[in-house]
Amino acid sequence: MRKWLAPLCIAAAFVGSGLVWARLPERVPVHWDAHGTVNSYGSRIEGAFILPAVMLGIWLLLRALPRIDPRRANYAKFADTYDLLVNSLVALFLVMHFALLANAIGWPVSMQRVAPVLVGLQFIILGNALPRARSNWWFGIRTPWTLSNDRVWTRTHRVGGYLLTAAGAVMLLIGAVVPTSSAFALGIGVVAAASFGSLVYSYFAWKQETSK
Repeated sequence: MRKWLAPLCIAAAFVGSGLVWARLPERVPVHWDAHGTVNSYGSRIEGAFILPAVMLGIWLLLRALPRIDPRRANYAKFADTYDLLVNSLVALFLVMHFALLANAIGWPVSMQRVAPVLVGLQFIILGNALPRARSNWWFGIRTPWTLSNDRVWTRTHRVGGYLLTAAGAVMLLIGAVVPTSSAFALGIGVVAAASFGSLVYSYFAWKQETSK
C-alpha cells in the first residue's frame, strides 16, 4: 500500500480537476504573493493540470533516482522511510492542488495560511525521518563530510532531524498566528537557519571523528 499511495494521490488530483472542470473560469489564479494577493493567473488547463503533472514528474523522478545511485543498496535499509517521504511530498502537492481548485471556483480558502502549515508538516515529517536515512547521493544532508564518513552521516542526520522538526513547528506557528506579510520572510529564515546549522554541524562532527 505504501508504494501505491503516491499514485493514488496523483490519480485523485487528475480526477478532482476533471470533476470541477466545467466550473473553472477561463483565468485561474495560480500564484499568490506574501500578502495573500493573487499575482499570477493561468489558463483553465494550467490551473487544472499543472500541479497534477508536477506530482507525476516528482513521483517518477524520486522512484528513478535510487536506481542510478552508486549507493543504491543502502536504500533497502530505509525503504519505509523513503516511501513515507515520497508519499508525504506528493500528498502535500495534492492538498495544494485542491486548495487552488477551491479558490478558482470561489471557495474562501486562505492560501497564505495553507502553504506554511503544509510546509511545516512536511518539515516535521522530514525531521523525524532523517535519522533513519542511510548514506546515499540523492537524499539527506549531503556534504563532503557526511558522504565521506558513515559515523558523521549518522550524527549529522540525528541533529539535522531535530533542527528540521523545530523548523517545521515554527512554520506551523507562522501559518497560524503570524501576519501574512511577515510569514514568508520568517519561514525562509527558519529553513535557512536549520539547513545552515546542519551543514556546520556536519563539519565539526567530521573534525571530531577524524581526530580520534
